[in-house]
Amino acid sequence: MLNYNQIQDYFTLCKPKVILVMLVTTWVGMHLATPGAVPLHVIIFGTLGIALAGGCAAVINHLVDRHVDAKMSRTEYRPIACGRITPRAAFLFSISLGITGLLILCLWINPLTALLTLMTIVGYAAFYTLFLKRATPQNIVIGGAAGATPPLLGWTAVSDEISAYALLPVLSITLLNLMLLNTSCSTYI
Repeated sequence: MLNYNQIQDYFTLCKPKVILVMLVTTWVGMHLATPGAVPLHVIIFGTLGIALAGGCAAVINHLVDRHVDAKMSRTEYRPIACGRITPRAAFLFSISLGITGLLILCLWINPLTALLTLMTIVGYAAFYTLFLKRATPQNIVIGGAAGATPPLLGWTAVSDEISAYALLPVLSITLLNLMLLNTSCSTYI
């Protein structure tokens, strides 16, 4: 049985503050997708599935970055980096979060939202974390596209379709990231 500190460590791996921001933008997408009220089951199961899937990606990020995290004072006390949670336990936790989240979305929301969420996990956890972070200073902009998908996921959770209106927040957030990054980088050039 896990004690309170272990539960807190697993919760920390999920990056709850990031997930909360992600869920707020998901709810915005849900409300933009319908002129009326968002069905309660969509709010509940969409939120739960997307939060669990986001937690999966966050844990993978912690797992991949554990060696770098152990060397930086800001991150050296993260649960995997300092050894409170083993890489194997973190991997199994991540997989269980991802499978559970995707099943909830597939069974109680719709397959399109589950597929887009899976693509977001792969985009963030694999493409961004494993490759882009180490390959280019533009990683924040490109990786930001994965971070900009929650409004789209909220939209598809309600409508079960992708429309130009659903893509607008994703493109806007990615473009804003690009402008902000280029502005802040130009200060140092």
